[in-house]
Amino acid sequence: MGFLLGYDIGTSAVKVSLIDTDGKLIASATSPAENELTISSPHTGWAEQHPELWWKHTVEVTHILHNKVGAKLNNVKAIGLSYQMHGLVLLDKKSNVLRPSIIWCDSRTNIIGIRAANSIGHKKCYEHLYNLPGNFTASKLAWVRAYERTVFEKTHKFMFPGDYIAYKLTGELNTTIPGLSEGMFWDYKTCGLAKFIFNYYNIPLDYVPPVVPVFGRQGTVSITAAKMMGIPAGIPLTYRGGDQPNNALSLNVLNPGEIAATAGTSGVICGVNKNIRYDPKSRVNIFAHVNYTAEHPNYCALLCVNGTGVLNSWLRNELFNVSNNKFGYNEMNTIAATVPPGAGGVITIPFGNGAERTLENLTTGTYFTGINFNLHTKAHIIRSAQEGIVYALYNGIGLMHEMGINVKKVRAGYANMFLSPVFRETFATMTNSTVELYNTDGAQGAARGAGIGAGIYSSFKDAFTGLKRILVVEPNPKNRAVLMATYYNWKKVLSRIITK
Repeated sequence: MGFLLGYDIGTSAVKVSLIDTDGKLIASATSPAENELTISSPHTGWAEQHPELWWKHTVEVTHILHNKVGAKLNNVKAIGLSYQMHGLVLLDKKSNVLRPSIIWCDSRTNIIGIRAANSIGHKKCYEHLYNLPGNFTASKLAWVRAYERTVFEKTHKFMFPGDYIAYKLTGELNTTIPGLSEGMFWDYKTCGLAKFIFNYYNIPLDYVPPVVPVFGRQGTVSITAAKMMGIPAGIPLTYRGGDQPNNALSLNVLNPGEIAATAGTSGVICGVNKNIRYDPKSRVNIFAHVNYTAEHPNYCALLCVNGTGVLNSWLRNELFNVSNNKFGYNEMNTIAATVPPGAGGVITIPFGNGAERTLENLTTGTYFTGINFNLHTKAHIIRSAQEGIVYALYNGIGLMHEMGINVKKVRAGYANMFLSPVFRETFATMTNSTVELYNTDGAQGAARGAGIGAGIYSSFKDAFTGLKRILVVEPNPKNRAVLMATYYNWKKVLSRIITK
């Protein structure tokens, strides 16, 4: 029997999973919590990570996995990659990284994107991009051109985070259509590069690497990478997808009308559709799905809330880990459930991780209100934070309803914030949807994608025979009234913040 290897290059960690060709998880490994990837913010609103750090963690987790599975890694048939979307990696002619990556939650380019949309025209942007330029990768590259001219002039190719890890694995520079669509470089109307974006930003077309299919041979593991990672050279890389479309793939959410959710560093709802109804303020974004083709276009309508798991992480690391008394996520989830819904009136506005698209790219920061020193404990704060994240997602889901996407059944991995009973039950109750949790994650999805790309599976259906539903969460009508009342108070607080 052969095996499939999947990597998920996240914002806070890199994860790897090994599955067999029947879809059974053999083992997985994640960057150690004490070695968590960090975000550099040299100025307010900036968010950067160095691509070499992603590669270092990719190598490290492979060694951790090797210690678990040994010789099984010698029988890997294909490799797949999932990666954080919207990051910018710049390489010179010798393929050296020119600067740290400007990643997805960076806000510095908001004004550049606004000016571009106004100059090009909103109508043209929506007709060709299904989005406004915003602070996506094209605007980030324009920022480098404007403020780091020497770096821009040394640039040979720009890449996305997954493209860079693919290059380190194979030695080949290439990208994909969904990646280009996520960066605002793809023109859906012409099924080619969005030349009007390149012209407006004065970006040379030859900065774009060759385009390869999402599923299919994208290169093979080089001798150099093989020696570093402890795996055989020559293994084909056969799949690459942005983290949110890949999360949908991992849950077998590939067809119009299906909904996937994730709640890692950020929280995302992904609705698959064929008929484009874009949000007129670009608060919900349309990207090519992993199974997109010009003949059979499938799109992901993505609702993103930046401040999700990162808020949980901040609470744990900055507020509750005192005197070296480690306070883990399990403990947080347990004590959050000791207080009733509504968190005793404590309200959390979770928008503290950069500009929020659902708020038209405003950067509000995070707020905790209603805390009474004589009544409230850390349990109230944790529950309020988890409920506040759900309120932010629910607020955005209303925009998806306006686009004709109905959220009635949601699939998610049994991971991250969905491990919390408070979070998942609040989510199901607020959205009035059935939440199905599965034994999968982004790394397993990437491994299944590799099997599809390598032709090991004859169809998408065959790739998911090993996918198991492990928990179903239904709305709790008893809690809906208090949660809705708290949500309306949450909305009032948010409104006051926005109109300051």
